[in-house]
Amino acid sequence: MAKVGIFFGTDTGNTRRIAKDIATTLGATVADKPVNIRNASVEDLLQYSVLILGTPTYGEGELPGLDFGTPTESWAEFLPKLDGHDFSGKTVAIYGLGNQKSYPDDFISAVYYLHEQFNRCGANLIGTWSTEGYTFKRSKAVVSDRFLGLALDQENQKELSKDRLAAWLDSIAVAWA
Repeated sequence: MAKVGIFFGTDTGNTRRIAKDIATTLGATVADKPVNIRNASVEDLLQYSVLILGTPTYGEGELPGLDFGTPTESWAEFLPKLDGHDFSGKTVAIYGLGNQKSYPDDFISAVYYLHEQFNRCGANLIGTWSTEGYTFKRSKAVVSDRFLGLALDQENQKELSKDRLAAWLDSIAVAWA
């Protein structure tokens, strides 16, 4: 089994595409095939020493899920299942997709919810990302002028995503080296 598990929540497929790009970049000896979180169990995540997790932000800073109107379960339904589970010794990096022009008050805020839940479960969280180069008003996912994970805007800055993703993966590669 590979060292890195990649799990994502998506409705439109953009977050899945980034997950596939991550898996391709890392290669099959490092990362397993990405899995939509709706098809995963907590035990699936616990089998990896390193996790890369992806989420879009919906509406005003929401996780994807049934309450937001997605057709299938996603992160909103999965995160409560983590309560009581120990992720000590696990390393977690998070990437988020959002739209900084249409939703400048909550750009990639859903990353915050993943970060907080895995922090409560004892995971070692890595992969913060600079806020430079983005134009937004607020985000729950910003602490000390850094995003809690990689921020991607496939609507307004798609041309920057490939380089941002490569730089971010380089910065977190120490987790599985």
